[in-house]
Amino acid sequence: MLLWLLLILAPGRQPAGALPKALLLLKPPWSTAFKGETVTLFCKDHHSLAWEYVSWYHNETPLRKQSGKLQISKSGHYRCKTQRSSLSDPVHVQFLSDWLVLQASHPAFERDKVVLRCRGKEDEDIMERTYYKNEEKIKSSYNSNITVYPAFNDDSTYRCTASGTNIWGRSWTETSRPLKIQVQELFPSPVLTASPPWPIEGSPVTLTCETWLPPQTSHTRLQFCFFKEHQALGAGWSNSPELQIPTTWSEGAASYWCQARTVIPRILKTSPRSQIRVHRVPVSDVNLETQPPVGQLIEGEDLVLICSVAAGTGTVTFSWHREGSERSLGRKTQNALSAELRIASVREQDAGRYYCAADNMDGPVLSKRIRITLRVPVSPPVLTVRTPRAQAVEGDVVELHCEAQRGSPPILYRFYHEDVPLGSSSAPSGGEASLNLSLTAEHSGNYSCEANNSLGVQRSKMVSLSITVPVSHPVLTLNPDVAQAMVGDVLELRCEAQRGSPPILYWFYHEDVILGNTSAPFGGGASFNLSLTTEHSGNYSCGADNGLGAQSSETVSLNITGLSKNKVTHTTVGVIGCLLSMLGLAATAALVGRFRTQRKSGPQTGQKRGSEEAPGPELNRAIPRNIGSVPGPDPPAQALHGPPSLSRPALMELQPLYSNAHSPRRHQKGEVFHQEPAIIYSEVKRADPDDPARQDREEAAEGYENVPCASLALDH
Repeated sequence: MLLWLLLILAPGRQPAGALPKALLLLKPPWSTAFKGETVTLFCKDHHSLAWEYVSWYHNETPLRKQSGKLQISKSGHYRCKTQRSSLSDPVHVQFLSDWLVLQASHPAFERDKVVLRCRGKEDEDIMERTYYKNEEKIKSSYNSNITVYPAFNDDSTYRCTASGTNIWGRSWTETSRPLKIQVQELFPSPVLTASPPWPIEGSPVTLTCETWLPPQTSHTRLQFCFFKEHQALGAGWSNSPELQIPTTWSEGAASYWCQARTVIPRILKTSPRSQIRVHRVPVSDVNLETQPPVGQLIEGEDLVLICSVAAGTGTVTFSWHREGSERSLGRKTQNALSAELRIASVREQDAGRYYCAADNMDGPVLSKRIRITLRVPVSPPVLTVRTPRAQAVEGDVVELHCEAQRGSPPILYRFYHEDVPLGSSSAPSGGEASLNLSLTAEHSGNYSCEANNSLGVQRSKMVSLSITVPVSHPVLTLNPDVAQAMVGDVLELRCEAQRGSPPILYWFYHEDVILGNTSAPFGGGASFNLSLTTEHSGNYSCGADNGLGAQSSETVSLNITGLSKNKVTHTTVGVIGCLLSMLGLAATAALVGRFRTQRKSGPQTGQKRGSEEAPGPELNRAIPRNIGSVPGPDPPAQALHGPPSLSRPALMELQPLYSNAHSPRRHQKGEVFHQEPAIIYSEVKRADPDDPARQDREEAAEGYENVPCASLALDH
């Protein structure tokens, strides 16, 4: 006798509006038991175990029991249902009176493990159990159960034997009834459906790959994949059993199908192939658009022509055309309501009137014509500086002329000097623009211009402009700055023009007679030194010229008198010294001659000398003590130096001891006269020792020097 274990698949997906099936569970989970034992049944819906309002059925007969569990001891088919579920699949439970039974766990699905238990009424007497599949030994074990993995639609039969030894030492063996396990599918083969089942060409359609999983296998996940002929649709395998196709087309006998699979264990099942019939609609309302929109296309950009239809299904052929050209610009055939044609890097010659046509086998339909114009970015402008002469001069009016050869109007031009804006000018119709500039010295430097028509800014190359500035009236200054100077002084004539481009040539004049010139290569002023003589008195001026016209300074008057300040003191002391020396020599010679005359002429002469010509006490003091090589006592050191400058008063006063009103003697040699040197003797008046300014006076007296008489005469 064969024992059939019937396992019914509870679907996990129900038709719309239907309640999910309930699930019947066994405790203990064996569908075979010994007579006299009981099995508890539980009813479960997709949410949880139900504990009340449960309907029970035995061999399709309703039972009165309404609780969530049911204890049974009779063989038969049992079913249940709850308020939130529909009727469950039947479960067959068998109670046997055999000594040895083979039990299978409940429930069992394909590629799911099934536990087989070989159970005797007195398990302690069993020493070894042996399991068989189709009369072939599978395994011998001292344990009571093993695990098998029966395949779907497996028609194999299983049995087990138990062996042991009785109290008399004799061996015994028991064999169970054969058990045929009916393994249910984990999920049935999917079925592909379309919604709507008769879509219109161009409309969306949803494909569904329908299959079911039992609720007790909620841990199992299914994946789905959809195919058109041999090409996978969408992103391939997905966890969703649905796939939406945005637009459908009629392509003849194209077949669709789907697959469903589990990952663990790996089970793959395929749906039957089916065709989706699509209704075709003729094209209508053909329209042509551009990207970028009309009026915003810039030369050099790509032009995209978009041809679309408001209605129309199936394969549509699109074509694009330009008036004046017999050949089409392009053609595309595709399953879409629109198509694009890209024209790369359009130029001005590509402007014109365009249109497109669409055809889905019912004849072409044309769009309206649109005019396409291009906006041309400005090219780099050219800056021209127009001057009235070859070299720009301060005060000239120059024209800055800026022109871009290409560019859609309007164009705004801007002018720059060293990147500082000077001004702007607009050219509404394109072309050129100018800016007039009255030049100053600060306008030298680099100039540029800019062109902008809102499609980009272009800058010209730099143009350098050098502004030549005429010299201003120079200013003549004298150093030292005095109205009266001394002969022998060195006078610096300083001439400087405050403005003027270099190089500048300076001329110096005395009474309109050129004294000399000096160049200033880098601008600024120039100087001319002059050693003064008495002839240098008069009016002085200077001129400046840098090639743009000479300018003269105002006249400065200068009066030259005497010697220079430093030489006045030396000359005065020297002259006085020479005169005193000559007077002393003359007096000495007269006294000596008179003395000799008196010696020759006798006492009368001596009387006359004593009464008339005898020198007084002052004269006697002036006579040198020794008329030989040593003329007399050394004069004080202070008497030998003159004052360093006339600007400081002399701190010591020299008092001559004698003087001579006659001219010094000269010896005539031919035409040349030589003056004999003379030495001046002076007495220094000593300052009062208690005078507080004594020290300053002594320091000032050190500036005097002894100047030989001959030297002073020559200098004079």
